Amino acid sequence: MSWIDRIIPWRLRQAADMAEGGGQPQYIWRPAPAASARREGGTSFPRFQSTAGDHLDPRTADRFAMVRAKLRNAYTPAQPVTDRRMFAGRTKVLTALIRSIEDQRLHTVIYGERGIGKTSLLHVLAQAAADARYLVVYVTCGARSEFDETFRAIAANIPLMYHNAYGPTTLEGERGDTLAQLLPPEPITVRYAVDALAKIEGTRVLVILDEYDRAGSEDFRRSIAELLKSLSDQSVRVQFLIAGVAANLTELVANVPSIQRNIYAMQMPKMTAAEIRSIIKNGEGVAELEFDDAAIHAIIARCIGFPYLASLISHRAALVAVDQNRLNITADDVATATSEAVNEFKDRITRRSQMQIAEQVRKGRLAALGALAGAAQSTGGWFSLEEITAVHADPAGIAEARAAAERLAAERTLIEARDDEFGRAYRFLEPSVPIYLWLLAARGQFFQQEHPEPQSELA
Repeated sequence: MSWIDRIIPWRLRQAADMAEGGGQPQYIWRPAPAASARREGGTSFPRFQSTAGDHLDPRTADRFAMVRAKLRNAYTPAQPVTDRRMFAGRTKVLTALIRSIEDQRLHTVIYGERGIGKTSLLHVLAQAAADARYLVVYVTCGARSEFDETFRAIAANIPLMYHNAYGPTTLEGERGDTLAQLLPPEPITVRYAVDALAKIEGTRVLVILDEYDRAGSEDFRRSIAELLKSLSDQSVRVQFLIAGVAANLTELVANVPSIQRNIYAMQMPKMTAAEIRSIIKNGEGVAELEFDDAAIHAIIARCIGFPYLASLISHRAALVAVDQNRLNITADDVATATSEAVNEFKDRITRRSQMQIAEQVRKGRLAALGALAGAAQSTGGWFSLEEITAVHADPAGIAEARAAAERLAAERTLIEARDDEFGRAYRFLEPSVPIYLWLLAARGQFFQQEHPEPQSELA
């Protein structure tokens, strides 16, 4: 056996065949015969436990390997929920959105801070609409989104079989042509777009524009707003659902006269303790694990109503237990998971912010920073002094947090301030800092004892 076989679990071999035409050798990775069982320095060489087809390696599969594999579907903090079976809570929100679309024929805007569950809600709503035979078109906006490009993407998903000049029995309908194939090469105007969509019959179209706040073009926003109004005025069988993180409706949709009566706007609320518990319990059922009451309480206290944080901490806490060959998750596992999350988010912020935070912590100001971070998480950005009370019950702590906000803003350290018609407001200079600070403070358990879990919500 060569030295390379002793230190590398996969060998690079030259294929017997040559690349077609070019005569160049093809190189492929093949496993060395006993690499999986080989140990170097007494430690197993790190390896993937599942194949790209999501199949477990039969040589290493055991009960806990199977549980770990199930956890990937039980909690998905890095991805939105797309399986309705894993969708927890939000029943009232989903019902309100469906009624606004189906009964009132309104365009819909949902907004709220990141991590509050907007995209997961959109996916579940899209499934419900598809079940009702709606034609659903999902578009994610970007910083350079323009009306012409966006409308062409929408038109490419509308079959000509629903066009009143063609139909399902025409040649174009049978071969799957789309509305995009009728569009002219010149830029699409709002009037042209309305005329094209007005020819749709035999179905209803729901267009979902996600991440709408990322679109930087005012012309794009204005064109979309004009499109919504015109579609409503002409009773076109197309409705839009727009989602973003803007704090209010006027930041999402340009100020077009009379558009407000064509729109149903909803701010996504935080999840209740009972809804967070549902997220945890859903994952328990999938992965065949059990979180004890103390662990559930700790997760609820840390996630402050954000499904993203609930999923993240639940997933990490479960992995801590599984790594120790346990199927029960305790509050200690949640504490370990929180520390791991703190380290993960620390790497997402700049070195400058890390140093500034470390200096504030050395001065004993972590609790105040945590309160400010919680307020920022609650609003998705700008927050007022009054909003600090939602995450800090101690009057002395509130006063300390308010003083810290003013001091840091004056120094341009971590926070900036502004004054407008609503009063003074604050915002963290770096968007990733609030979640890091909140988890850092939660790890220190500054807030858990001040907001005991409502037992009625957990019944």
